[in-house]
Amino acid sequence: MDSSVKASVGLVVTLPFLWTAAACGRDGSSSDRATSAPTVITADGSSTVAPVTEAVAEEFQKAHAGTKVTVGTSGTGGGFQKFCRDETDISDASRPITPKESDACAKAGIAFIEIPVAYDGIAVVVHPKNTWASSITVAELKAMWEPAAQGKIMRWSQIRPGWPDREIHLFGAGVDSGTFDYFTEAIVGKTDASRGDYTSSEDDNVIVQGVGGDENALGYFGFAYYEQNKDKLKLVSIDDGVDDNGKGPIAPSPETVANGTYRPLSRPVFIYPKLKALDRPEVTRFVEFYLNQGIPLIREVGYIPLTDQEYTLVRDRFKARKAGTMFEGVDSHSQLSLKERLAR
Repeated sequence: MDSSVKASVGLVVTLPFLWTAAACGRDGSSSDRATSAPTVITADGSSTVAPVTEAVAEEFQKAHAGTKVTVGTSGTGGGFQKFCRDETDISDASRPITPKESDACAKAGIAFIEIPVAYDGIAVVVHPKNTWASSITVAELKAMWEPAAQGKIMRWSQIRPGWPDREIHLFGAGVDSGTFDYFTEAIVGKTDASRGDYTSSEDDNVIVQGVGGDENALGYFGFAYYEQNKDKLKLVSIDDGVDDNGKGPIAPSPETVANGTYRPLSRPVFIYPKLKALDRPEVTRFVEFYLNQGIPLIREVGYIPLTDQEYTLVRDRFKARKAGTMFEGVDSHSQLSLKERLAR
């Protein structure tokens, strides 16, 4: 081959090669592709808290086009398992982290900030055609749900004289749910203490459909899901045995949950960002967005915002990167208020 031809061939081959090398890293990956790929923030946990996080994530992604937020619903317990295995950045929780879960995180080197974001009540619901159970006492709920009731308390007439001799069909949260943990502790008196012969699910929509389609059913889940499905369900008021100046049984509402008179089934709900994840600016921006622009969204999706003073204390806690839990060694439905816990 002529030397001039060799030179021209070399030029044809070399230029595309140089262009490719400039566009790619040493491993052959495209730098353009790498810079355009969105950063991802991973959240998982409570199905109760998920609608809030999803609403905040949607608005955050509109304002930060280069960031994607994924939200899973493994239940509070399942979410903490993933979190303590370093699989997620944020854990959604409908109850405080337990000492066992906190220890598992500590052993894995996972530090976190506990951030209350809203209030929620646990609603007890029946079918709209249920004409007898307009209210129920905590003692009656315990008799219905405690482990000793399994296979024995099977009819409404066994709960209260005068209620019909009809089967009870129970629906409730799954064992990985923070709602299950909170309900069993508040009603039965011990976390995880529950009869097992009921229809359980970490998906609250399953409970909505089950109770809404069965006149003999009773179930429980977060109050926000009742508000979204109130045309299919009937609320049951709760009598906690405390005389509230003759007010009698109390139904959950934004007011009674926020002021704590809906006892013992009112609670704060949380997000737990991982401390080391906050080294990534996008994660810090998301939590800051949650605690500022996200607040109006909380009521929109059916939850009860904290007070302005409580949010100020929460922001201060986050700004100071105060790690750990406010609830260690203290049961989550004691008379100590969230404001008192935050200020300690």
